[in-house]
Amino acid sequence: MNVLLPDTSVLIDLERGAILETIFCLPFNYAVPSLLYRMELKDYGENALMDLGLRLEELDVKEVMLAQTYSLRLRALSVPDSLALAKSRSWILLSGDRKLVRLAKEEEVAVHGVLWLFDRMYDEGVADRTELFNSLRAITAHPRCRLPKAEIEKRLRIYCDF
Repeated sequence: MNVLLPDTSVLIDLERGAILETIFCLPFNYAVPSLLYRMELKDYGENALMDLGLRLEELDVKEVMLAQTYSLRLRALSVPDSLALAKSRSWILLSGDRKLVRLAKEEEVAVHGVLWLFDRMYDEGVADRTELFNSLRAITAHPRCRLPKAEIEKRLRIYCDF
């Protein structure tokens, strides 16, 4: 089973859309680096994410060195550990951060975003069209939403055809 490494931006978007729990119904395992969890996620409802199935992963020495290399290459990365894990373990990175996505592609790491998760939820039937429509509308209504408008509209047209 594939392991997905969501970054904080993806988790925030899914929470805004009230659909975070639903992704755990997809046939994937989810993990985050323990450092990322301690720095950015630990205050999210105690162990709620881990109760849903999120695993915490420790980086080994080589992964820490790789993360430091990424940090030097792209100083804007707050925690490059997810990219290091994805690269070294051949896992899939989930990110909405354009700079991180660009670096992941340069490093030949599989990377997807929130809309890819919506496609998976739709394809797997873990959420109905109404739920997906309402969730995507809630995410896009937020002023900090950076999802591509044309892709959003394409999905909303599919989901509104109930």
